[in-house]
Amino acid sequence: MAEGTIGLLLPEAQTARYEASDRPTFVSVVDRRCPGCTVLYANAGQDAAAQLQQAESMLAQGADVLVLDAVDTVAAVGIAVQAKRLGAQVIAYDRFVDGADYYVSYDYEFIGFLLGSALVGAVKERVDERAEERADDGSDGSDDGRPGVLLVHGSATEPNALAIAAGTRRALEGEDIDVLAEHYTPDWSPDKATEWTEAMLTRYPGQVDGILAANDGMAGGAIAAAKAAGLDPVPVTTGQDGELAAVQRIIAGDQYMTVYKATDQQAQTAAELAVRVLRGEDPRASVVIEGVPTMLLAPRAVAAADVRHVIVDGRVYSTEQICVPAYEAACERAGLIGQEES
Repeated sequence: MAEGTIGLLLPEAQTARYEASDRPTFVSVVDRRCPGCTVLYANAGQDAAAQLQQAESMLAQGADVLVLDAVDTVAAVGIAVQAKRLGAQVIAYDRFVDGADYYVSYDYEFIGFLLGSALVGAVKERVDERAEERADDGSDGSDDGRPGVLLVHGSATEPNALAIAAGTRRALEGEDIDVLAEHYTPDWSPDKATEWTEAMLTRYPGQVDGILAANDGMAGGAIAAAKAAGLDPVPVTTGQDGELAAVQRIIAGDQYMTVYKATDQQAQTAAELAVRVLRGEDPRASVVIEGVPTMLLAPRAVAAADVRHVIVDGRVYSTEQICVPAYEAACERAGLIGQEES
């Protein structure tokens, strides 16, 4: 028996999580919780106008609930208005949308604070190690100056990027570290992050001790730029999303850490909430943000020492997925494979 229609609107496909985790988890949970429900899906490819058309199409097809991860949260207000006019409800997913009925996400300012705190600790440790090496070589052990970092933020038009940047600045406030330059990266593009980092490494030769990248895709771009510049080791680099490639870079020692968000848990929460709302229930939220009932999930900082416990034991990725031939030696050094299997 048909129960209703749920629309899932995702913003882009450059970030691996959306097609690899969010979409399949959401669809499978709705199928399981509500076999009589129909799920409509669309990815906007980072085009706000296209997302508006996709939402209008879903509403025209009778969508009762829209789960909306907005390309542009200002433009997405129009989607919420149209949905309300037609009697449909909107669950803002990952990014806050004014006028939504519910919101499911993470505390992005706290994510920024985790990134900044990790960067500060690792940069200080690396600078101390260099000072010790100089002392061993017979020099006075003093450094040439304050350590310097680059901040590679997400898109300036995206509230989560702004929240991450705010948390980052809170973590860096009062620390003996210079922010050499910072950049808001259009579309969170790894290629654009690479280009900007290349330019900054040229502008500040020998001065970049750390790079705070606001997600793993941009972290990969920044690391590529550092390697192309011949830096070995590369500057301490952070990321966010817990992508498989990032976990492999962490094991290899190229990326310092990532912030893992259980996107399957987020998609599951949104799917279960959508089904309950569709059935006329009034789910209780954990917090209210700007008048919108909100369910916030907890992120985890993941460095090399955390990969087994958080990623492998948490069944995010298996050792077989992580430890492909190019990373076998790194995995053995990290204790993920080898000794335990022998």
